[in-house]
Amino acid sequence: MSRSEQYDRLGEPQKRGQATEAIVTAELIARGVSVLTPAYDNEPYDLVMEIDGSFHRIQVKTAFDGKRDGAVEFRTRSVRTKSEGYEREGYDGEIDYFAALNVTNEEIYLVPIEDAGSTATTIRYEPAANNNRANVNWHTEYRLDTVLDRLRSG
Repeated sequence: MSRSEQYDRLGEPQKRGQATEAIVTAELIARGVSVLTPAYDNEPYDLVMEIDGSFHRIQVKTAFDGKRDGAVEFRTRSVRTKSEGYEREGYDGEIDYFAALNVTNEEIYLVPIEDAGSTATTIRYEPAANNNRANVNWHTEYRLDTVLDRLRSG
């Protein structure tokens, strides 16, 4: 069974989010990265990774196929249900990275908050049908190992 099929069977977004956090945490630990988690669920970040004495706050997201072939998208705003409706908030100043799991390709991307869109971010793993290459977030720039190597080399 593929990862996408597993996620489809989970149904609830909360269960998918928990699975994504577990996968991201396991992949960081497997790469020798110390991972810390908040004691309570009211922080804007899901985990903190420590690399060479520096701490980086991470919000974990599940990325699914975007509106266009060859791309995945994840939301960069939190949505909370309140008695008066929905509250949407960004993460500026609250996190350092988004860790997005591309369920389709089973890749993890680490996207600095300053590179993320205000409501969503699209990462392209195949060229667009119209061959547009301007202002594209290519998966090779944000792959977990690529960003970890940059952080480790300081």
